Amino acid sequence: MSIQQQAAEAAPPRITGRVTARISHKERWQHFRCRTSAFREHYTVAPGLYALGAPDANADVLVSANYKLSFDTLRQELEGLNVWILVLDTRGINIWCAAGKGTFGTGELVRRIAATGLHGAVNHRRLMLPQLGAPGVSASEVRRRTGFKVSFGPVRAADIPTYMRAGYKKTPAMSRVRFGIADRLILTPMELNPVLKKYPWFVAGALVLLGLQRQGIMFSSAWSDGFPFLLLGLVAVAAGAFVTPALLPYIPSRSFGVKGWIAGLFMVLMASLIPAVSSLEQNTILRIVIFLVFPVASSYIALQFTGSTTFTGMSGVKKELRIGIPLYVIAAVVSAVLLLIFKLTEWGLL
Repeated sequence: MSIQQQAAEAAPPRITGRVTARISHKERWQHFRCRTSAFREHYTVAPGLYALGAPDANADVLVSANYKLSFDTLRQELEGLNVWILVLDTRGINIWCAAGKGTFGTGELVRRIAATGLHGAVNHRRLMLPQLGAPGVSASEVRRRTGFKVSFGPVRAADIPTYMRAGYKKTPAMSRVRFGIADRLILTPMELNPVLKKYPWFVAGALVLLGLQRQGIMFSSAWSDGFPFLLLGLVAVAAGAFVTPALLPYIPSRSFGVKGWIAGLFMVLMASLIPAVSSLEQNTILRIVIFLVFPVASSYIALQFTGSTTFTGMSGVKKELRIGIPLYVIAAVVSAVLLLIFKLTEWGLL
């Protein structure tokens, strides 16, 4: 045993706080805000060592992130248990994403063990980490540097009590990452929120552009030509941020960009049955613009969902961006040129 480990074991534990498994009404409201707004970017709990119930020196030590939704998701599943929860400083990022970014990692775990005096809180040397945190943590390195043995528990916090009662043995189901429609749809508000914040800029741009005449901006032209574009903008948002995540396993292709494009194309085809949209499509240039811009917009929006899923990794995301962004830029440039030609034709200049 090193001198550092001996000193760590002699140090008294520093307990950051005591918590229960009960989630208050205020916290449930905060969870809702976290799911639907930028509130999640600041939703944190202080890193440190927490006592849930009345843990003693033989109690298990579970490791979590300081993203409070992750912390609360863990503790609400531990009703009736007395455990220690070691919270790492992941800078307010959930466990899976933090493991990929390195903040839920070996170095931070080793530092937090020392900072909290965990050696003095328990007689054993066992840590239970979430399975989705495994990419960021080297179990052998943690044991070498701290003496604590790392085991990776179930994917879902709800399975932890059963896992513990079974002698810390996982069933295949406990190791399987499920990402069903409920899991996907609960994430869609955070996909819709940032896009809808930018939608008013699209509204303003579309109305100004389509209402622009040689004598100025005409309200009648802006509304008659612009309303279908505004409607199709919402269709693209819905296709990329809601329909694609909901139907993710069923839409052809492994590429999120292609999935989003397919969903967008289908939704635009459905929207073209609306009289206001179909009348606009009678103009060949506008028809081309509609079927170029809005499926591509849906594709781009759907591509943002890659960071929320278990369907792809960092290399897959980078590959999609490397291929997709140039195509999006080309589509935007071509659409801009076509709209310019349309306006010049409308003004009798071409």
